[in-house]
Amino acid sequence: MTTGAQTPSTPARPRRSRLRTFLPLGLAAWLVLEIWLLTVVAGASSGLVVFLVLLAGLVLGSVVIKRAGRRAFKNLSEALQQQQSGATPTAARPNSEGNGLMMLGGLLLIIPGLVSDAVGLLLLLPPVQKAVSRSAERTFERKLREADPGTLGGAFQQARMHRPDGKVVQGEVIRDEPGDAPREPRPPLTH
Repeated sequence: MTTGAQTPSTPARPRRSRLRTFLPLGLAAWLVLEIWLLTVVAGASSGLVVFLVLLAGLVLGSVVIKRAGRRAFKNLSEALQQQQSGATPTAARPNSEGNGLMMLGGLLLIIPGLVSDAVGLLLLLPPVQKAVSRSAERTFERKLREADPGTLGGAFQQARMHRPDGKVVQGEVIRDEPGDAPREPRPPLTH
C-alpha cells in the first residue's frame, strides 16, 4: 500500500578529509614495518635480544615520562606561587621547554617497536626538540594568519545542529545582553 509520500533520497556523503583517508593506511604500514623489523632482528640475533630491547624501551620511556611530568609539575607550581605572590612572571627558563616533546618521546619509547624507539630517542635530543617546536610554532602562526579575521567568540556565532537523519540545520546564536529590550517569545522549534 502506498501513501503517496516520496521516498527520501540518500543524502550525498561529505568528502572525507585527507587525514581520515591516509591515517589508517599510515598506521597499518607503520605496524607492518615494526613487526617486520622485529622479526629481522630476532632472526639475526635471538628472541631474547628483541625482548631485552623492548624491555629497555619500556623502562627508559617510563623514566623519561616520569621525569618530564615532574618537571612540568614543578614549573606549574612555581608559576602559581609567583602569581599568588603578585610577582611578575619571569621569562621562560631554557630548560622549561620541551616537556611535551619529552613525554611524546617517552611514549614512543614505551610503544613496542624499533622505529618508534628510534623516533622517541630522537625526540629526547635538545636540538631536535628545538627544531620540532620551531616548526610547530611556524605552522601554528601560519594557520592563524590564514584563518578568517574576527574574534574567537565570533567563530562560535554559527551553530550547526545535526539531525538524526544526517541533515545539517544552520542557525545563528542570539544572545540576550543585559540591558536589551525584552523580545516577544519565540515559536517552539519543530522537526
